[in-house]
Amino acid sequence: MKTREEIFELIEEENVEFIRLQFTDILGNLRNIAVTPSQMGRVLDNQYSFAGAGLVDGNAGIDEELYLKPDLDSFVILPWRPQQGKVAKFTCDICRGNGKVLECSPRAILKRVLDEAKKKGYTAVVDPECEFFLFHVDDDGMPTTITHEQAGYMDVGPIDFGENARRDMVLNLEEMGFEIESSHHEKAPGQHEIDFKETEGLEIADSIMTFRFAVRSIAKRFGLYATFMPKPRADAAGSGMHLNISLYKNGKNVFQPRKADETVTKEAKYFTGGILKHAKAMCAITNPIVNSYKRIMSGYDAPNVINCATKGESSLVKIHNSFGDTKVELRFPDSAANPYLAIAVAIAAGIDGIENKTECAFDDDSNLGKLPENLKEALDIMTKDSFIKNVLGKDFVKVYSQIKYDEWRDYMLQVSDWEVNKYLVKM
Repeated sequence: MKTREEIFELIEEENVEFIRLQFTDILGNLRNIAVTPSQMGRVLDNQYSFAGAGLVDGNAGIDEELYLKPDLDSFVILPWRPQQGKVAKFTCDICRGNGKVLECSPRAILKRVLDEAKKKGYTAVVDPECEFFLFHVDDDGMPTTITHEQAGYMDVGPIDFGENARRDMVLNLEEMGFEIESSHHEKAPGQHEIDFKETEGLEIADSIMTFRFAVRSIAKRFGLYATFMPKPRADAAGSGMHLNISLYKNGKNVFQPRKADETVTKEAKYFTGGILKHAKAMCAITNPIVNSYKRIMSGYDAPNVINCATKGESSLVKIHNSFGDTKVELRFPDSAANPYLAIAVAIAAGIDGIENKTECAFDDDSNLGKLPENLKEALDIMTKDSFIKNVLGKDFVKVYSQIKYDEWRDYMLQVSDWEVNKYLVKM
């Protein structure tokens, strides 16, 4: 772990002139306060405050002064920024005035889930698959949903117009300490995926937020806009954020078969059973916006039937073994999900399945119902589910559901082009 002295030395040695104090709000948006090195004493003494409304996108709910506590190990210099007068960043915890972590902040919720798992002997390692689109911007620099390329799955240049931008993203991420395993063009025109090495739950959630920040920043240098919106185009596949989870106990992956004739361990079955049992209630977190359900309902390999399998790409949850490393893959979370919350509910639901020995049938034809068809349905289920409410905390659920119900009502007040084209002449 880095010390205060090491941080000060790095700032001076690297000529850092600007430091971003970053945190993730309740909705999964990355926020920051920027300071100069002269303020680092206050920052490292956890004396840098902000209004609590900033945690909930300006909405009512947290009416108090909050403080940022930097995670010293998260200090990193942003390689795409100027090398004269460098810019660095911290990932921060959010604390109350008494120094205690704010219980309803996303990072605190994940920490709590991981601590509870650790007490039961479990450590979760997560391997995310992060998909995104690269679109053109208009003459005013505003994002569009336009791409002139027609590339598909794993196509190469020159048909893959985003190849150079994606390469720059990979190189910059590696300079920041990421271990990038692969990158490729995805199925839809303008869609891409970059995969980085798995790690433990909190670190991977921090990494996903830094990854999104880096991808957007580097895309802008190429005159492009990177979006993690799940379904930006009706005529193309949406962007998911599959979560591949391995669960360790006493240093061993409990999902890994231990017998020659064993294909799926009982722990993997029960963990998957827990996910399937709570999938509907998880959706308000793993698929958190109105647009999320356009991806789920549209097909294009996005699952909406609650089932599990060991083969194929149509199941909600899949168990697969790659080079002797067995993982449970959640295929329904999307790229808008707050990674702290999505990982928290996934791990908690899976361990609940293990503790209660929740069975599941590995069959693409099995059917335990369907996921919610829209955000309101997902919220209704989440707010009535005592397990998920306990995982997230009642205070969080109260604030989050209020914001999301308002989002749904705002959506329902809109009149879309589809409605006008469908009904104006006929009615």
